[in-house]
Amino acid sequence: MAHLSEHLNRSEGHWLRDLILLTILFAVLFFQGLGTTPLMDPDEGRYAEIPREMLERGDLVTPTLNYVKYFEKPPLLYWLNAAALTALGRDETAVRLPSALAGLLTVLLTYGAGRRLYDRRIGLLGALILGSCAGFLMQSRLILTDMLLTLCLSGGLFAFLLAVRSSNVHQRRLFYHLFFLGCGLAVLAKGLIGIVLPAGILFWWLLIGKQWRLAREIPWLTGLILLLAVTAPWFILVTLRNPEFPRFFFIHEHFERFTSTIHHRQQPFWFFLPILALTMLPWSFLLPGSLMAAWQERARSRGVSLYLLLWPLVILFFFSLSDSKLIPYILPIFPPLALLIAHRLAVVWNQRQPRFGAALGSLGFLLLAAGVAIALLPFLPALGPLLQQSGQSGSQLAGLLYGPTPVLTQRIVALIGAALAIPGCLLLLALRTRSVALVTTLLCLCGLLLDLLLPLVYQRFAAERLSSRLLARAVNASATPQTLLAQWGLHQGMNFYTGRRLITVGDADELTFGSRLGDQQGWFMTPDAFDRLWHAGRQVMIVVPHREAARFTAGAPGLQPRILADNGLLFLIANH
Repeated sequence: MAHLSEHLNRSEGHWLRDLILLTILFAVLFFQGLGTTPLMDPDEGRYAEIPREMLERGDLVTPTLNYVKYFEKPPLLYWLNAAALTALGRDETAVRLPSALAGLLTVLLTYGAGRRLYDRRIGLLGALILGSCAGFLMQSRLILTDMLLTLCLSGGLFAFLLAVRSSNVHQRRLFYHLFFLGCGLAVLAKGLIGIVLPAGILFWWLLIGKQWRLAREIPWLTGLILLLAVTAPWFILVTLRNPEFPRFFFIHEHFERFTSTIHHRQQPFWFFLPILALTMLPWSFLLPGSLMAAWQERARSRGVSLYLLLWPLVILFFFSLSDSKLIPYILPIFPPLALLIAHRLAVVWNQRQPRFGAALGSLGFLLLAAGVAIALLPFLPALGPLLQQSGQSGSQLAGLLYGPTPVLTQRIVALIGAALAIPGCLLLLALRTRSVALVTTLLCLCGLLLDLLLPLVYQRFAAERLSSRLLARAVNASATPQTLLAQWGLHQGMNFYTGRRLITVGDADELTFGSRLGDQQGWFMTPDAFDRLWHAGRQVMIVVPHREAARFTAGAPGLQPRILADNGLLFLIANH
């Protein structure tokens, strides 16, 4: 402990050594076991299959999903995943590697920015805080456009603040151009929010901080030329090849998606507040005080605290206004929040002051209570009927705990409970010492423990149920080249694992736009039309939810339907 405190207390130190140590520490967490967990549908299956089809068709301009045009996202993640597939082969490690690498680079970027904006200790603390946020690491290990967006936005927004703080003219121009480069890459990663979000943050920072004079020193002409050089080539090429692209991408995917519930992702305005509290554990308990401290010192930090405060607030408010909300949308707010928490810790690093004793005491009691409650679950069989009546998730949990062959045994549940209760006890004991170094170390260890535990729990109890890998293996083992493969609902992982196109039965969902382009006859069917194909002579296999299985397992003249695989939520059924 004394060594850690001494290491963090050094205001100077070689930056390369720090980067190597951080890389070694977090590379284990970000990269270990990437290929052991199957791809989760729909997101991971989608973002793995699109680059696979790009490589198969030899076309890196027009994205397709299930072999129909798919224009919901720009191509940067597809290109990176295609490069990984080319280098490493078709497996889970390859398609997850770019997102995991983006997460790790964001941690290292936060260290570099924190070091230049404040000092070495705040840079190190910020990186440790960000990397030990359980939700940040979990989402970096999934194939999501949001983690790549977070890296690009963070690079651009940090570069702008570094430009403002730099006294060297040439260095300032370099950082400004890196800002425009980051925005351009963010557009290629996720769309127009790569421009909208930075513009909103800068507007409010210039307005509230009364920094309008800085707008005159920004190299707008060369910066915008750089931004267009990064983004325009793909947008021009994809439009020339697909005249229908601009209307769908700019109107449907941006304006209509933001202002309507067209994708059925409506949530209340406050949706992201509890999500942020959960995904930033264990550090979220320090957020309220850190935000308040940043506001109080906004005038004393040359605009740094105000900038790092407005960055998450503008993004959080923007997505809270939207009628389309998903958990990963707020990933770009993690880096500035990590630095604000780090700055607050650093201010009292050598002082024994209980400034955040109440917050951390609440966290300690919560961890202790949650751990004890979880450890006691197997000894409360009367809870089973209540869980059964609480819905599908409760019913599944009851089966795992109290079924004839419980998956969550007393030993496993006790280990999970101990993993929460022990850090809670240690944190409560550490608060008595009023040592910021000790408390910070325990919080880091608690976060790293969650980083290790959550992927293991997910892999053990949920991964196969949320993936179609098991079903795809059954297809690969028993289907012939003449076998038709179909899906009730969308299960994009089936495409990736089988390398086949699937007939879509019923609602085409996100494939609706592509299904209306070109000749798609026979690939998108109503249930009645598919019933006729099912009862014809050709072998057909369909991936279907359990609730719809009865219509395909019923016997009929000439049919011998068989259930070939079951992942717990889906069946693979063959008609012959």
